[in-house]
Parts: sequence; structure tokens; C-alpha cells
Amino acid sequence: MPEDSYVGNSKTAEPDWSEFESIFAKDLLPSKCDAGKTKEFFKELVPILLDYVSKNNDRSCKVVDFHHPHQLREMMDHCLEIPETPRDLEQILSDCKETLKYCVKTGHPRFFNQISSGLDVIALAGEWLTATANTNMFTYEVAPVFTLMEDILLIKMREIVGWEDGDGIFAPGGAISNLYAVHVARYRAVPDCKTSGMASVQKLAMFTSEQSHFSIKSAAAVLGIGSENVFTIKCDERGKMIPEELEDAIVQAKKLGALPFFVSATAATTVMGAFDPINDIADVCQKYGIWMHVDAAWGGGVLLSGKLRQNRMHGIERADSVTWNPHKMMGATLQCSAILLKHKGLLGQCNSMCADYLFQQDKHYDLRYDTGDKAIQCGRHNDVFKLWLMWRSKGDSGFESQINQLFELSRYMLERLKERSGFELLLDEPESTNICFWYVPQNMRSMVHGQERDIKLSKVAPKIKALMMECGTTMIGYQPLGNKPNFFRMVISNPAARTHDIDFLLDEIERLGEEI
Repeated sequence: MPEDSYVGNSKTAEPDWSEFESIFAKDLLPSKCDAGKTKEFFKELVPILLDYVSKNNDRSCKVVDFHHPHQLREMMDHCLEIPETPRDLEQILSDCKETLKYCVKTGHPRFFNQISSGLDVIALAGEWLTATANTNMFTYEVAPVFTLMEDILLIKMREIVGWEDGDGIFAPGGAISNLYAVHVARYRAVPDCKTSGMASVQKLAMFTSEQSHFSIKSAAAVLGIGSENVFTIKCDERGKMIPEELEDAIVQAKKLGALPFFVSATAATTVMGAFDPINDIADVCQKYGIWMHVDAAWGGGVLLSGKLRQNRMHGIERADSVTWNPHKMMGATLQCSAILLKHKGLLGQCNSMCADYLFQQDKHYDLRYDTGDKAIQCGRHNDVFKLWLMWRSKGDSGFESQINQLFELSRYMLERLKERSGFELLLDEPESTNICFWYVPQNMRSMVHGQERDIKLSKVAPKIKALMMECGTTMIGYQPLGNKPNFFRMVISNPAARTHDIDFLLDEIERLGEEI
């Protein structure tokens, strides 16, 4: 029986949508003001969505029904192309079902491929309501409730960081939040750049860990600073930035005639999950008068755990800006990212264009809630409500418990890896829930460590991953790092995962590893 004929473990009949034959979108609201047909359409659509939610949580269902691009295009050729004439609602409902059939189930308890995983039902409900409201977040007059919610959330997140005041905004992902941080830091260092451009200012220099996210260099490129003016700082064997190396680089940049203006510390790097020594980096930034940013896109959730934050986030309150992505460790649905700033007013001064056709200054309400003029976007999606609703449903204590559980599960996996033969850890004690490891097949275990072994070992993870996707049973990522051969990078961020899912993953790697 094909997978899509089940909801959980229960067999279900194929839906009958014949009543929607010859009924089109023009027959629904608002075109004909026919609430009846619109309700009937949604009554058929919602079970498709609920069925997918159920399968996301059913371990007997595949994580992915994988097909190569050319195969999938051929299989879906009947519904992929955009037609000249409208298709009826029977076909539209079929299109919705067909689309979900081939999606990767990122909420599945055995999906470990990305930092963003899981499917929080309350957040999903928030997304549905958000789409229903369909509101632009740029002014209070069109988004009164949501702009208040954004303000409340930003205040709370800043307080958790350790600031009494400040500013911030929700942005479309951590890369854009990091871009905001560089943009505002540059404005503070050389405010004339806003109007006169880069040609009018001294050469600028930025600093970030060699294991930081690419978006820091990308921000330099986008803003005209130039990626070559980003100094990448050496890390220790645990992947943490070395503060002495940072200071040496700052001194070197000054000797070259550049103006050091921005340092980015990372709170949980993408690969190794390392937390840079924030307090020590803050000392260096204070000494030289440089803006310190903390990219906590991945590790921001640690701030919610009393037992985890002190050792990993010590000194974060000294930062000038922080990127925090609730769609990662906190499990909000994509996308949900905030840029938080300690200094009130800079965000508006940096970005404001005073477009009076949108942001009139003589409105009859408190204009502080018109956020559009301090954003780099005009139209801005509402990424706030789902997080607000989640936080209401869990409270601080619920989020703390969720974060602690992820770290406990990573501890379980570490212990299992140490017990099993054929598995080698990149790092014995990672700081986050990233666990990097190699699987060495039986026929390679007697090989002497060296270049020949590394070449062969580098092919193991990609081959196992390919077989894993063909089977569809689970998903995990891999990558190289420096001169190290490809290794698996396990990321535990899915609240649905349990210890037996970890055991299943390791069993699958062993099983598939002996087939290559």
C-alpha cells in the first residue's frame, strides 16, 4: 500500500473531490461572495494539511520520497507548468496533495539534516493565522496588534540578553539580521557613508572567526566594504575564536591604514557548535572602541536555560548587537529571526529615508510603532505572531525544558558513539548539540591514518548519505572542515526526537556503511 494512503497507521480512502469539478477560484470569496463554497473548499484542504502533520510525526513514514530533479520533474509534469486557462478546484486540491507527497518531512523525528527542524503545532497555527491576516508589518495602522506583539517580544529578548533598553526588528533570516548589524555598526563608525557612500570614508576592517557563518563576509560584500576586508581569526581545536589572534589582526589592520569597526563573535558555530569566548572578545573590542556583534542565530536558545547560558554566553550583555533565530533551537517555524541592538535610535537613524507618502509624521497615534522606516525592507512579513503564540503556550519554563532536553539527547548520542566501534568523534565534548563524527567501515579500520585513508574516508559520508536518501528512512548532513575529510554533522534541534531515534540513525549508518 503506498504511503500516502495512510494517516498514521490507519488506512484512509482516497478523497472524492468530484464536487469541485468545474468550480474555479472565481467562484470563491471574494469574487462571488460565496462563503458556502469557500468553506467547503477549506473543509477539503484542511485534512490534506492535517494528514501531512500526522505523517511528520509517524516513524513508519519516510522522511523523504527522494527522486532526482529530472525524475521528479517528469513525475510532476502534469501539474508543474503554469497554464493559460484556469484549472478547477478539483485539480487545485490534487495539486496541494501532490506537492506535499514529495516534500521532505522536516518535522519528522528522524530528520537531522538541518539546524532548523521540527514542526511545532502552535507555531503552525500561528502561521495559518498570520497568512489569514495577510498584514504588512511596516505601520501600526495596518498591523496594530502585530506591531505591539513585536515590540513586546523584542523587549523580552533584549532583557534576556541582559540589556535594559535598546532596539531591534524581526528580519527574514539570520543572514539579514547579521547584515543589519554590520550596517548599523558602519553607520555609527562613519555616519557620512549613508549619504556620501564608501568612496568618502576610510578603508574599513571587519573581524570574525574562521568558522563563522558566511553571512558576515556576505554582508561586507553587499554593503560595499568588500569581503577581502573581513579578517578571519584563527580558532582553537574546539572551533572557538582565539582572542589574542583577534587583537593581533586589529593591530595589523590599523597598520595597513584601515579602520576596525566591527567584530562578530559566534554563539554556536554552524559546524562544530562552538561558542566563542564572548567576554574575552568584549575586552578586546572595548580596548579598541569596536562594535561587538554576537551571531547567536543558532545558539540563542541557550539564553533560555539557566544551567547552560553562564558557561557559554558569559559576557553577552556587553555586546552592541545580537542575532537570534527562534526558528532554530527554539523550534519556531521558518522563518523567525531577530536583530537586537543595545543602542536605541541607531537603527532608525541608519535606515530612515523619511518617505512621507508612507510614514506621515502627523498621524494621530504614537509613531514609535511605525517600524517601516527603520527597516531595510518596505514590505515585511509578520514573523512575530507564531513566536508570540509559542511563547504564550510554553512560557519561559517550557522553552527552558525544551532546550535542556535537546542537550540531554546530544549527551545520549555522544555516549552511544563512544560505545560503538567504527565511529570516531571530531570533538569529544561539543558545546552545542552539534555532534561531528566519522563512520569508518569495517574494511577500512585497519588502515594507517594518513592521506590515503583520508581520501577514502572522505567518500564514505557522501555515499552513506546518498543511500540514506534513496531509502528515505532518515537524513543527516555532512561536510569537510579545513583539511579534515568529510564527516557527518548531527544537529539535534527537533523536539520530537527521542533516544530510540538516535539509535535508529546509528544503526542505519552502520547498515548502509557496510553496503558501500
